[in-house]
Amino acid sequence: MENVHIVCPVCHKTSRVPAGKLTADPKCGHCQHPLFKGEPVSVTFDEFEKHVYRSHIPVLIDFWASWCGPCKMMGPALAEAAKVLEPQVRLLKLCTEDEPIQARRWNIRTIPTLVLVNNGKEVARQPGAMARDAIISWVRQHI
Repeated sequence: MENVHIVCPVCHKTSRVPAGKLTADPKCGHCQHPLFKGEPVSVTFDEFEKHVYRSHIPVLIDFWASWCGPCKMMGPALAEAAKVLEPQVRLLKLCTEDEPIQARRWNIRTIPTLVLVNNGKEVARQPGAMARDAIISWVRQHI
């Protein structure tokens, strides 16, 4: 059985999980916390890099800011989408105020913006707030 690399949402170290065991509540090989919590993971610059470039599952990134009304409105929808999409997709939240370099690197011009990444490469991008079902449908359409 092939192993899949998953970055832990707590310690941000990479663990290998047999592909067939992703839905069996795998735990981090380093800190023993669950690898999937059914919620978006707020990340810093370095944590973002680890999740995007080391993970073998697609990563959905929510580029947002605390002052943004639509970002705040979409927050609960993203949290609900994470419960459905994990463990097939990791959901990240990156605050563009705290991490402006990443926002520039990813050419974020408006927030919120969702970016779907697979194997370190952008697969799809969607600016603007979305509802839970729209997020799920959009992600599934692109993976």
